[in-house]
Amino acid sequence: MDDRTTGRILRSISGFYDVQTDRGLVTCRARGILRREGRSPLTGDLVEITRERGKGMVEKILPRKNSFVRPAVANIDALVVFAANVNPITEPYLIDRVAAIAGDQEVPVYLCVNKCDLDPAHSLVEIYTRAGFPVIRASAETGEGVEQLRQLIRGKLTAFTGNSGVGKSTMLNRLCPALNLATGEISEKLGRGRHTTRHVELYKLGEGTYVADTPGFSAFDTDQMDVILKENLQYAFPDFAPYLGSCRFDDCTHRSEPDCAVRAAREAGRIGKTRYESYLRLYEKASQIKEWELK
Repeated sequence: MDDRTTGRILRSISGFYDVQTDRGLVTCRARGILRREGRSPLTGDLVEITRERGKGMVEKILPRKNSFVRPAVANIDALVVFAANVNPITEPYLIDRVAAIAGDQEVPVYLCVNKCDLDPAHSLVEIYTRAGFPVIRASAETGEGVEQLRQLIRGKLTAFTGNSGVGKSTMLNRLCPALNLATGEISEKLGRGRHTTRHVELYKLGEGTYVADTPGFSAFDTDQMDVILKENLQYAFPDFAPYLGSCRFDDCTHRSEPDCAVRAAREAGRIGKTRYESYLRLYEKASQIKEWELK
């Protein structure tokens, strides 16, 4: 007779799932029917498992409040996007793409501008502060911003994401030195980080705080991320919100229509240049997606 219980997936790697239950950690496989239904378990999932003769099996994925393709994680309370203006330099489009994906699922986004001991990244801080995101200036090396970040994520299940080499794992080590996570060096030739995190794993930081460290990405990887319907994209930009509904046309795409309140706000400097450019770039990408492809 099987032993049925529920728990949360803390790590997913090579078809194995480490599930934290009230009776300890259980390493599981997933029932084939889940894969056949296109419902692969994700780190952060609440699942129902059975245990028989020491082996665990994921039987059921409980309802999710959100889920993402990249980073491959579910049920997060917030997303922390790491960025830097040096070694490697983060392109605003990468931040905007990830933030829009999270915004489309109504997940709060925080920006952690790391390596401020090397470059204060005034431009990035100004862009995203003006856009309405909570922004933390930080340095995992000196400890700047570490306590501020700790308070921001306290009691939440949060995912850390950002381009490779930007310092996610180093910051996690600062938040919890006992983790002793491997950290990567920066390629001087290419100016980007070497991947050190190969899978998504939840780490418990205490006080009900969990952080998912996720593999870094590059500009090329954004093509593998979740897609957003073009009609919904405007709502994923919080800095557009004050102007939505004020355009001449109800179905305004905010690209070339006359009397567009969003474009007027951009021209007046109330919406940042890079933010609007990212919207246009994402709209073009979203225009190539058919609604039935998202099913």
